[in-house]
Amino acid sequence: MIISQTLARQFFGNTNPVGKRLKIGGTDRKGNPWMEIVGVVGDVKYEGLGIPTAPAFYWPFHQGPMRSMSLVLRTTLSPASATASVRAEMRRIDPDIPLAHVSTIENLVNESVAQPRFRTFLIGVFSAVAMLLASIGIYGVVAYSVAQRTHEIGIRMALGAQRRDVLMLIVRQGLFLALIGIGLGLLGAFGLTRVMSNLLFSIAPTDPVTFIGISLLLLSVALFATYLPARRAAKLNPMLALGRT
Repeated sequence: MIISQTLARQFFGNTNPVGKRLKIGGTDRKGNPWMEIVGVVGDVKYEGLGIPTAPAFYWPFHQGPMRSMSLVLRTTLSPASATASVRAEMRRIDPDIPLAHVSTIENLVNESVAQPRFRTFLIGVFSAVAMLLASIGIYGVVAYSVAQRTHEIGIRMALGAQRRDVLMLIVRQGLFLALIGIGLGLLGAFGLTRVMSNLLFSIAPTDPVTFIGISLLLLSVALFATYLPARRAAKLNPMLALGRT
């Protein structure tokens, strides 16, 4: 038999398994012969990309004939041309052998990830809507705060505060609140990593690049949403601001 890398690690650790023997079903299973290991091959995900790789073993077809089998073909031809050639060759070998479920590896992979990809797409849409609502919310809160502090801003500018000082004051306070929200969001995201792990392929649930990138994106959105009302506040006329109640 030939065994997979996962099976080799599980039963033989770091030792070379070639030349050793295994018995399918355990040593107490009568009728099953001892099989000599003649090679180790890479792992194959038979049940889907999101399912952990299971140990696997292979033996020649004549040692364990089955009623059906799968044929994998590597070709430089187009799928349609290759399929026609394979069907013709199968008919030449034995006209009674049916050839069904013909597909490309690309299609099989797409079918395997179709549901996780759709769920991820929905999460992406909801995240984009949440980002938009968060931007509108930050802008509205900061704009309302600036409107409520118009008299205060006028006093600051009358006492010598420059427009740049007012701008930095509003932006700094807005970003401080945004940083608090991002911190709480990161804590919640870390808590939900197990739920999201089934939707990720080749990415760790706690991938630092993803968390840092999303945090910077949220901070940029908060900065933009805060800057607009802050710039409006910096352009206030001190005399008009002091005249408002």
